[in-house]
Amino acid sequence: MVGRDHYHAEALFTPGGELKLFMLGQEDSEVIDVETQTLEAFVRQSGDAGSKAMSLGATPQPGDAEGRTSVFTGKLPDGLAVETILVVVPSITINGQRYRFSFQTTESLMPRKITDEAERELYLTAGGLYADADIKASGSTTASDKYASFRSMHDPHPEAGDWICPITGTKANPACTWIIGGQEYQFCCPPCIDEFVVRAKEQPDQVKPAAAYVKQ
Repeated sequence: MVGRDHYHAEALFTPGGELKLFMLGQEDSEVIDVETQTLEAFVRQSGDAGSKAMSLGATPQPGDAEGRTSVFTGKLPDGLAVETILVVVPSITINGQRYRFSFQTTESLMPRKITDEAERELYLTAGGLYADADIKASGSTTASDKYASFRSMHDPHPEAGDWICPITGTKANPACTWIIGGQEYQFCCPPCIDEFVVRAKEQPDQVKPAAAYVKQ
């Protein structure tokens, strides 16, 4: 909620590492446009004392009046982990009035690890694109066992030519891979392997060739 007139801002985190703020009125179904401006925001991970600054630029949508916008978009700071985050916008101008608002995500920005029993069933049973040969090629083990000492570092700003995680769209780590359909895929963290193997088994038509997951 923003200001005494009960404006709202709806946040959307994209797989490409962007934060989008959609401006709404007193009712969540009412889209409003506000003055074109650049917002300064501060992002802090849960438990951290310090914040990282980011900018949110005006992204006018069809139907917005000239010189006004209903959406703001910005790149999240590098190095955010999977925990929930707090976002503070110290100042936004709406119809000539300045307001401050903040919000905290209620869920992790990245997938969570599945339970041990479900994980073994997932990784050690073939299905869809995930074949017995893939299980053997990946060591007949689970992602959490294979990468027990792996430290995830999420980079939401991959450059052209970088391999990207098929789940989050962040830069993939060549030290975090899995064989699916006879091809090696790179991921940002082991929980993303969980989710991708599920997709390969249950929605194989949604899985692209490994070479398609490269930033253009």
